[in-house]
Amino acid sequence: MRNEIRSAPIVEIPSESVIRIEAARKWVSVDFQEIWDYRELLYFLIWRDVKVRYKQTILGFAWAILQPVTTMIIFTVVFGSFLEVPTDGIPRPIFTFVALLPWNYFAGAFSHATNGVVAEAGLISKVYFPRLIIPLAGVISGFVDLAISFVVLLGMMVYYGIAPHWGVVLLPAFLLLAAATAFGVALWLSALNARYRDIGQLIPFLIQVWMYASPIAYPVSQVPEKYRLIYSLNPMVGVIEGFRWGLLGKQTDSLSVIAVSSVVVLAILVSGVAFFKRMEQSFADLL
Repeated sequence: MRNEIRSAPIVEIPSESVIRIEAARKWVSVDFQEIWDYRELLYFLIWRDVKVRYKQTILGFAWAILQPVTTMIIFTVVFGSFLEVPTDGIPRPIFTFVALLPWNYFAGAFSHATNGVVAEAGLISKVYFPRLIIPLAGVISGFVDLAISFVVLLGMMVYYGIAPHWGVVLLPAFLLLAAATAFGVALWLSALNARYRDIGQLIPFLIQVWMYASPIAYPVSQVPEKYRLIYSLNPMVGVIEGFRWGLLGKQTDSLSVIAVSSVVVLAILVSGVAFFKRMEQSFADLL
């Protein structure tokens, strides 16, 4: 019997089936369709963040109420009874609490989103997914605490007999502005935190300084007119003033402050996305 050796037929692969992966050439390139395709991972990260935050706690979701209420009481005593800082005719407790709503959301979302990249080092080094999902999950999960605190605010408004101003319809826009601020700053610092871990030590200090640089315990009217343009470069100034105007009907001449803050937020967000996308290629090596 004679053995015959036959060579395998050569199969030509059509050029259409070859997938070429190249780096994006645009300065700012965000594939929203890809983020949507990984929405289940985004849902999981959000749910896990909320669940872990209150797991094995005695008070549970009550922490979302206790923190702003305690801060409100301290600010009311210190800046009201001791320093007698004016509040433009608004009862001080609600004046402070309205400002603490967007601020506490921003501080929590910013902190979680910034530390997210380092916290998810194991996931980043093993599988591919849009890295933007990590800080985005930290920003979205903060809405849970905000919603709980907002119920307390409604009760305070009923107690003080304050009806919502027509500007309340713009409240989602100011909330979006706060989320964009947290997201934009977190993109910058989370990318830097992957390379320089002392950024994580800087975050609590930055949040503390930023809080006193924002009009939480005092109105913008207390800032000298010649410094307001510089002061409005703080994006949270526009957010807090917008909340007070929309919810309390606070008469404000600070529309220019809100406009400047909005432009600053847009600049931070666009530059943050560009920087994060540039740095994410090295995350797996750095982590």
